[in-house]
Amino acid sequence: MNYQQTIEYLYNSTPVFEHVGPSAYKPGLATTHALDAHFGHPHRQFKTIHIAGTNGKGSCSHMLAAILQRDGYKVGLYTSPHLVDFRERIRVNGKCISEQYVIDFVANNRSFFEPLHPSFFELTTALAFDYFASEKVDIAVIEVGLGGRLDCTNIITPLVSVITNISFDHMQFLGHTLPEIAGEKAGIIKQGIPVIIGETTPETKPVFEAKAAEMHSPIHFAEEEHEVLSSTPSSEPIGRYYKTQSFRTLFGDLYGSYQEKNVNTVLCTAHQLIELQVIRRWESIEEGLAHTCDLTGLKGRWQKIKENPLVVCDTGHNVGGWQYLGPLISAQPCKQRRIVFGMVDDKDLSTVLTLMPKDCIFYFTQPKCSRAFPVNQVIKEARKHHLEGRAFMSVEEAYETASHESSANDFIFVGGSSYIVADFLTYLEKSRNHH
Repeated sequence: MNYQQTIEYLYNSTPVFEHVGPSAYKPGLATTHALDAHFGHPHRQFKTIHIAGTNGKGSCSHMLAAILQRDGYKVGLYTSPHLVDFRERIRVNGKCISEQYVIDFVANNRSFFEPLHPSFFELTTALAFDYFASEKVDIAVIEVGLGGRLDCTNIITPLVSVITNISFDHMQFLGHTLPEIAGEKAGIIKQGIPVIIGETTPETKPVFEAKAAEMHSPIHFAEEEHEVLSSTPSSEPIGRYYKTQSFRTLFGDLYGSYQEKNVNTVLCTAHQLIELQVIRRWESIEEGLAHTCDLTGLKGRWQKIKENPLVVCDTGHNVGGWQYLGPLISAQPCKQRRIVFGMVDDKDLSTVLTLMPKDCIFYFTQPKCSRAFPVNQVIKEARKHHLEGRAFMSVEEAYETASHESSANDFIFVGGSSYIVADFLTYLEKSRNHH
């Protein structure tokens, strides 16, 4: 099989949450342990940092990986979902796993894993751990797929555990109340291992405290340590300046105002890593934050695509994400705001629509995945919230139209789901290759 066929095989022979949703979710770690034993427990060959949370775990994972790279380590980074190419999920020092490694992994182990019927995520996690061990990484930053307690990444014993925040997402597996969801995420807290909590609510805080006490884990609440005192956006270079308590003023190349909470969580984690003598020079923190996108290949976080009109895409896809994105879009100085928007069906569409800025022209669409909310449903729901717009069957068509109708001082936002951004970036890449 070539690379394309191998990826098709991974998608088609194993249930993929991204395509089929809830039915791909496999609770329990039995398959994970079987895969882990088969590959000789690769995760024991390198140190890890484990990151869970509803929002911000991708940004935090990339920032920490960048900091560790600047500190001289060979760093593995495992995140999901990918935007353009499957290989983005598994990187070493920012470089994606090779196509050949993916092909060989499947070809050499098919006979072992086919009788197991692993989920796509179980298989991908086994591949990541196997690859990191073979690349002899010093340390790997591992993002939880979903939840925590039963997530297949949860076989690791990390140096630190990080839980960014809790809001409503994936409630069909994680529970319908914030304490229930927090209980699932708190499942990554390990015996005696320090845990950093980014943000809490009155309902979730006691859940984390109880679990940390039970595990004898030192717990740190980033929001109480106020490492970031304030932040201001910067357009040249694009990013934000952070006034901090212990690290003077830092520049971060991720722009969104929501990054203030993430950077606060990252700096709190960095303090722990300094105490553990993992981070050896504080300049690594400064350099890592300033060059996160270059060092790790991060895309889709308030990513600026072009100027005149200004085009930005962002993967924020749930209520927690849109509480920040709505005001950020409203604050853009421009003549006319235009939004290309669609979502997938396990998200709270109605509440997200209430967070939309009202004075925009909407281009409603649907991503190319089977879990997409049909565009007509999105429009029907939007009308209830007095948001008017037209329907487009693809992100490409919606963006082309928005772009065509814009003048130089307009603003176009593309988002609502990681899959909308994935379709958008894939389309941009294709049109780049044609020219």
